[in-house]
Amino acid sequence: MSLKCGIVGLPNVGKSTLFNCISSSKAQSANFPFCTIDPNIGSTNVPDHRLEELEKLVHPKRVVPATVEIVDIAGLVKGASKGEGLGNQFLANIRETDAILHVLRCFDDGNIVHVDGSVDPVRDKEVVDIELQIKDLETVTNRIEKVRKQATTGGDKNAKKAWEMLERYKAVLEQGHNAREVIPQNPDEEKLAKEFCLLTCKPVLYVCNVDENSAAKGNRYTEAVAEAIKNEDAKMMVIAARIESEIAELESYDERQMFLEEIGLEHSGVERLIREAYSLLNLQTYFTAGEPEVRAWTINKGDKAPKAAGVIHTDFEKGFIRAEVIKYEDFIHYGSEAACRAAGKLSSEGKDYVVGDGDIMHFLFNV
Repeated sequence: MSLKCGIVGLPNVGKSTLFNCISSSKAQSANFPFCTIDPNIGSTNVPDHRLEELEKLVHPKRVVPATVEIVDIAGLVKGASKGEGLGNQFLANIRETDAILHVLRCFDDGNIVHVDGSVDPVRDKEVVDIELQIKDLETVTNRIEKVRKQATTGGDKNAKKAWEMLERYKAVLEQGHNAREVIPQNPDEEKLAKEFCLLTCKPVLYVCNVDENSAAKGNRYTEAVAEAIKNEDAKMMVIAARIESEIAELESYDERQMFLEEIGLEHSGVERLIREAYSLLNLQTYFTAGEPEVRAWTINKGDKAPKAAGVIHTDFEKGFIRAEVIKYEDFIHYGSEAACRAAGKLSSEGKDYVVGDGDIMHFLFNV
């Protein structure tokens, strides 16, 4: 399965700088609003040390990590919901992503202009929130008018369920809250929520962009953000995007680690960000390991074996017979599939097996 995250925020908060850190592409970055017009799209590997350990034991011809697609979306301004700035394009680009990486400026720098004239990440967050909420309220209101007629005149049961859920969304949005506060109560509502495709339903990771001195512990701005989002169903992290971009330019792994240690960090901001995005979307990884390749596959936590098989190919899911499973820790301990099999550490699992993070799997299927 593919994972697509959109980097959003006001102009000049560091979105393109962060994008350059994450992706192999190089987005334009400059000191004026709307430097980014069309969304820049790049991808990055999901960091996972387990791939390196498996490679040492299996000696495959190639190693294929999981990847994340990153979209650097044009900066938003007040009035975007009404088409101001690049509003309509901005909102359409967000709608296509799985999760939002909302970058907030949490540093002072007189040489970098702020679209509103001063640094206030909580205010900036509210600007984006309000514009997304206004657009969602417009979407919900229009949908209500449509399904109400279907529910009352046509007796459509599904339309009635949709109407009831839309009314709940409307009540929350009119109070100035995000649609994600409406929690689906059953699988039918979960399906409806996905169909509505509301902007403020998307999972959010607030990325506080700080100066180098605040990279390890944050500052008064990040503290204000933490307080502002404490009741939200969202995550937050601190990153010094400019310094991270310099680290990313270093060729040597040892040089990068030395740089990180100097600013008090164990892992790069990019690595932490990707891990947080995985956690935000409730994702995990399983592996296939053989001489042709060692590969990481992304699935949802709680997925059963047939669905995990379907990530490789739909035929695997349709014709699923069983899965042979070795726990990652066992594979590392015994050193090979054959040794795990001999030690009784390879299990044969059926359709109800819930895949664990790090499982090494081989699927048997018949089409």
